[in-house]
Amino acid sequence: MTSQFHAASGPPAQGPGAVDLSGRTALVTGGGSGIGRATAEALAAAGALVHVADRDADAAKAVAAATGGVAHVVDLADAEAVGALPGAVDILVNNAGLQHVAPIEDFPADRFELIQKVMLTAPFLLMRHCLPHMYAGGWGRLVNVSSMHGLRASAFKSAYVAAKHGLEGLSKVAALEGAPHGVTSNCVNPGYVRTPLVEGQIAAQAAAHGIPSDEVVADVLLDRSAIKRLIEPEEVAAVCVWLCGPHTSYITGASLPVDGGWGAR
Repeated sequence: MTSQFHAASGPPAQGPGAVDLSGRTALVTGGGSGIGRATAEALAAAGALVHVADRDADAAKAVAAATGGVAHVVDLADAEAVGALPGAVDILVNNAGLQHVAPIEDFPADRFELIQKVMLTAPFLLMRHCLPHMYAGGWGRLVNVSSMHGLRASAFKSAYVAAKHGLEGLSKVAALEGAPHGVTSNCVNPGYVRTPLVEGQIAAQAAAHGIPSDEVVADVLLDRSAIKRLIEPEEVAAVCVWLCGPHTSYITGASLPVDGGWGAR
């Protein structure tokens, strides 16, 4: 498998600051698109064998084929399916997510529950599944793709904000428990990223705020950001891979904003 990857994609990057993950195995949820795809590609470029988990079969297979990895078609709301994913991984990237925008009084209870299952329960189940392997090897990286909504709230996003705040707490507990075993656990907290999830939010936010879609990005999504552009998935992926590198073993239990200055206000 490793030789196939290097033949397709070349050797890991070299030079100051480069992260060499040769011999490591990673699992990325929501790896078929957006931040997940960019992270899977970046981990593979650093030398890791990447398991790409996504509910979209075509997307998962495409990313796996492009990175020399392995595709897993899975619905993360299904606890049994989550348990069938590989547990012998050194790097777990909890990235998969979904969104629903509505005021609390109109928020469908089943949608709220689904978002918690995918974005909070599944990361817990995967940590429980993968940590024994990491502990046994004395090394592991839990990278939880949270959001500025794990640190801040926005109206009409009760389920998403609740799930991300829960993920922040789960990540910190994992950091405390994993420290004696060489395992770090951190959250990466981007603002609005140019992903299919955000593209879908634009229309929903336009309806919620009663403004045209072309005003949503500037006046709603980026209102609190000092840098007035969407973040690219590759920028978030670079932080995820950096957390797996040789100079970040003392960083754990942290939440790293990639927010364009949103949190500075």
